[in-house]
Amino acid sequence: MRSPMPSPFSIVKPARFPWRGLACMALCLLLVSCGFHLKGVSQLPFSTLYTNIEENSEFGAGLRRAILASSPGTRFVADPAQAEAKLIRVSSSQLLRELTIDAQGRVEEYELNLEFVFQLTDAKGHIVLPPTTLRALRELPYDDTIVQAKQGEIATVFQQMQKSLIDRIVRMLSSPDVHQAFENAEALPMEATPEAPAPSAPPQAPTPWGAPRIGPGAGSY
Repeated sequence: MRSPMPSPFSIVKPARFPWRGLACMALCLLLVSCGFHLKGVSQLPFSTLYTNIEENSEFGAGLRRAILASSPGTRFVADPAQAEAKLIRVSSSQLLRELTIDAQGRVEEYELNLEFVFQLTDAKGHIVLPPTTLRALRELPYDDTIVQAKQGEIATVFQQMQKSLIDRIVRMLSSPDVHQAFENAEALPMEATPEAPAPSAPPQAPTPWGAPRIGPGAGSY
């Protein structure tokens, strides 16, 4: 039995070329040439780091995790004499302030404030990053008929604010300015006084009408 002859009107499919792959490669080369890099690992200019922020606090533990994730080659040490760099907490505060009050004297809205002041020095005490103040501010509606739920919401918001401060600290530590300053630390001024752990500001006293307390649930800071 004879095979059917190909029709003269058969459509010949053009050969496929890897245009998409070539385009992707060209785009990657273009991004690399422009200095683009994906967010992720950004090795810090020092391999050992000391901090006076308590490791067993929620903020301290979160900061350590974020730094190690961003810079796997960095190791925390307990002795400042063994550290190439020192991240020193100068002060910190966590405050809950009444923002608006209704005609009956009940709080309708709270203002949540976080403030963190820190500096970075090298092993000899040269100030790589001078005392820097970071602040986070949030406004939160309040209802004293559901105190427990609002208490949990306030704790969650404080935790989110602490996370935002941690992200900002890590970005500052991994910035090109800090890298350059650390490499040329001999030309930088020295710290005036030795570092000392700064206690956090105590929580505000509770106000009438079932106002929330800032307790351990809000995270150690």
